[in-house]
Amino acid sequence: MTQNFHPMIAAALGLSERQIAQTLGLLEGGATIPFISRYRKEATGGLDEVQIEAIQTQHEKLSETAKRKETILNTIREQGKLTPELQKRIDETWDSTVLEDIYLPYKPKRKTRAEAARQRGLEPLATLLMMQREPHPEARAASYVKGDVKSAEEALKGARDIIAELVSEDERARNSVRNAFARQGLLTAKVVKGKEEEAAKYRDYFDCSEPLKRCSSHRLLAIRRAEAEGVLKVGISPDDDECLNRLERQFVRSNNACGEQVAEAVRDAYKRLLKPSIETEFAAHSKERADDEAIKVFAANLRQLLLASPLGQKRVMGIDPGFRTGCKVVCLDAQGNLLHNENIYPHPPVGKQQEAFAKVQMMLESYQIDAVAIGNGTASRETEEFLKRQHFHRDVQLFIVSEQGASIYSASKIARDEFPDYDVTVRGAVSIGRRLMDPLAELVKIDPKSIGVGQYQHDVDQTKLKRSLDQTVENCVNLVGVNLNTASSHLLTYISGLGPQLAQNIVNYRAANGAFTSRKELMKVPRMGAKAFEQCAGFLRIPQAKNPLDNTAVHPESYCIVEQMAKDLGCSVAELIADKELRQQIRPERYLSPTVGMPTLKDILQELEKPGRDPRGPIKVFEFDKNVRTLDDLCEGMELPGIVGNITNFGAFVDIGIKENGLVHLSQLADRFVSDPNEVVSIHQHVRVKVIGIDRERKRIQLTMKGVEQ
Repeated sequence: MTQNFHPMIAAALGLSERQIAQTLGLLEGGATIPFISRYRKEATGGLDEVQIEAIQTQHEKLSETAKRKETILNTIREQGKLTPELQKRIDETWDSTVLEDIYLPYKPKRKTRAEAARQRGLEPLATLLMMQREPHPEARAASYVKGDVKSAEEALKGARDIIAELVSEDERARNSVRNAFARQGLLTAKVVKGKEEEAAKYRDYFDCSEPLKRCSSHRLLAIRRAEAEGVLKVGISPDDDECLNRLERQFVRSNNACGEQVAEAVRDAYKRLLKPSIETEFAAHSKERADDEAIKVFAANLRQLLLASPLGQKRVMGIDPGFRTGCKVVCLDAQGNLLHNENIYPHPPVGKQQEAFAKVQMMLESYQIDAVAIGNGTASRETEEFLKRQHFHRDVQLFIVSEQGASIYSASKIARDEFPDYDVTVRGAVSIGRRLMDPLAELVKIDPKSIGVGQYQHDVDQTKLKRSLDQTVENCVNLVGVNLNTASSHLLTYISGLGPQLAQNIVNYRAANGAFTSRKELMKVPRMGAKAFEQCAGFLRIPQAKNPLDNTAVHPESYCIVEQMAKDLGCSVAELIADKELRQQIRPERYLSPTVGMPTLKDILQELEKPGRDPRGPIKVFEFDKNVRTLDDLCEGMELPGIVGNITNFGAFVDIGIKENGLVHLSQLADRFVSDPNEVVSIHQHVRVKVIGIDRERKRIQLTMKGVEQ
C-alpha cells in the first residue's frame, strides 16, 4: 500500500517520486528528520526539515485514510450492498469529505426519525411521494394507517422523514449546500444576554458578522474561545433561500400534491439535518485551518527564541528582581553550576541600598563574575538602574533576560532533581542566569507552551501543537549541536536517535568514567547500538578531543574522507583545519563515490572552515528609555527602543520597558506591503518604534516602525 502513496505525495508537495520513496525509506528505517536533512542529502535531493516533515505528515494522513476505507468497505460488504462500481469509487477516492459522503447512506445510525418510519412500513409511501405522479397522496396514505400509524397525516409525516434523510444523505445535495457555505458562509457572533461584563475582553466580537473565508485565524480562535467560555453565541450560515431553491430544483419535479410533500420534506431536511451537518463540518475545518496557522506561527517564534544568541561559557550572576521580597541573587560558574545564592533588598519598602551594593560588590569579586542577567519581571527596571548607578571594581555587562516560564521550570521535577536542597526562588534565579549563557540549553527544560511566544496555545489542537513544538525543539537542538561532556540529560533527550533512557545512560556513564574523550567511546554506553550511534554522533561535540573532528558536525562515517584529504596534502587533520591555504588546495570532486556526493563534500569543507561553529549570532547589550517606566509616562509621537517579544500573524508585540507590551500591527511594520511579520522582525530583535495610540482604559499601546530609522 505504501508504494501507491508516492505519486500522490509527490503531486501534493511538488517533489519527485524518487525523493518521496527515499525519504520514507529512511524514516521507516528509524532515521530522524534532523539526521536525514543533514547527513542524507544525496538520498533526498537536499530536502530540509520542513519538507521531510511534510512528507511524513502526508504519508500518515494517507495511511489513516486507507485504514478508514478498509473499515467502510467491510461495513458495506457486511450489509451485502457493495457493488463493483461502489468499490471502484471508494478505492479511487482519497478526499476524506467525499469518502464520508459516499459512506453516509450505509453508515450504521442511531435510531433516527426516518429509521422509525421505515420500521412502521412507510418506505413504499416515501418512494411513491418521491416519484411525484400520485394526484391524491392523502388517499394513498390512508392505506398505511395500521399498528403504530394512527392517521394518514402521520403516515405522510413518516414518509417525509424518510425523504428528508435521503435528501440529507444525497451527495449532490450535500455538495450544493457545501458550495454555498464555501462561497458565502457568514460567521456571526453575539454576546450572550447578561454576560456583557464577564465577556468584556471580547467586546470586539459582541455583534460581529463577516465572511468565514475572510476571518483571520487569530479572530476565529478568539471567537471560539469566547464561545467555549459561554459568553458568545456563534454560528455559520449561508444564504438559506438560495440553498433551499437549489435543493427544491433538484428534488421537486412536479407541481402537484406529491411535489408539495417533497418540498416540505426538503425544507425539513435542510433546516434539521443538512444545514447543521455542513455547519459542523465548516466549523471543524475552519478551526483546523486556524489551528494550523497558529501552530505554524508558534513554531516559528519558538525556533527564533531557541536560537537566540548565547553569551557562552562565562561566569554569570542571575537576579530575580522583586520589591517587598527583595531580589534573589545567584552566582554561577562558566558551566552554569550554582556557586552561591542570597537575597538583597535595594528597593522600597526595605530599601537597604548600601548593604545591597556591598553584597553585590563582594559576590562579583569573589566569584569573578563576567555578566549579570536580570529577569524582566517586577522591579526589573529599578534593579537595572540600581546596578548602573554603582561603581564596581570589575567590568561587568548587564543584560535583561525574559523570565517567561522560569516559574514553571522552578516548580518542575527537572528543577527539583537539579536543585533538591533549594527553594523555587533560587531555581528561578538560576534559570534566568543560565538563559543568558545558553538560551537553548535552558529553555528545552520548559514546556514550550509556557515560554510565552504563542497565541491561543491552549485553544488549538493539543496533539498537533505538541508534535510541532517537539519537532521544532529537536530541529533547533540538532542544528546547534551539544557539548557531550556538559549537556544535561534533558538536553540530550532531544538529540537525534537518543530518547530519555539513552540520554540518562550517557550522563550516568560520564559520572562514573569522567569526560568522554572521543565519539567512539559512546559505543561503551549501555544500550547504545550502531543505529543510535549513527543517528546521534554527528550532533554531539567534544571540545579538546584527541581527534579534532569530534568537535565538528562532520559525521564519523565521513572521517575517512577528511583523513584521505589530509593524507593527499601530506598533513594531519589538525593542520588541515588550522591552515586555510591547505584547505584551498582540496579538489572535492576527487572524493566523489557512489555513496558520497557533492552536497556531503560541501558540508564537510564548510565545517573544516569553521569547525564546531555555532549558527547563533553574538549577543548584544540593550537599554530601554530611562524616562519611560509606566503607561503614564507614554505620549503619542514618542520614539523608543524596544525588544520584539512575540510575533503573531497580525503583527509583533514589542517590550518597551513597561509592564504592557505595545503592538506593531502588520500594516505598521514597514513602508511597504508586508504579508508575514517574520519578513521584517524576529523574536528578541532590538527595534526602534514610535507610539501612535494609547488606550489607557484597556492598557493597549499601538506602535509603528514606519518612518522610524532602525
